[in-house]
Amino acid sequence: MSLIDATQRVPVDVAVGVLIAADGRFLLTSRPEGKVFAGYWEFPGGKLEAGETVAQALKRELFEELGIHIGAVHAWKIEVMDYPHARVRLHFCKVFEWQGQFEMREQQAMAWQTLPVEVAPVLPGTLPVLAWFAEERRFMGPTHRS
Repeated sequence: MSLIDATQRVPVDVAVGVLIAADGRFLLTSRPEGKVFAGYWEFPGGKLEAGETVAQALKRELFEELGIHIGAVHAWKIEVMDYPHARVRLHFCKVFEWQGQFEMREQQAMAWQTLPVEVAPVLPGTLPVLAWFAEERRFMGPTHRS
């Protein structure tokens, strides 16, 4: 598919949760087996269903995937990514409060991280967030392992 064709695809809207702990660490999860980019690390979330807001989708997805109930959803930034399988519009939201025990309901792994991120490989759609964190936190140097 050419670049022109890729930009003409209708993007799929995805709610993404950037969970930030009181100490500043953020949560990354691995993509489960059977999904595109299995084993890559990302911020958790998922596709919006018909009629859902970003906040509603994020609350549903994080309960389905991680078994937690989240508090306030703070819309942060939007990024469009072109992957070979889909064009996605990522709605990144910061989340500072949640309840419940983390359960990896899709047999994914989880890791609390700081910059530079130690887990690898990192999903391309996650890289902009690491750059935004670096800017916010005045972090210099690589944000992740290549």
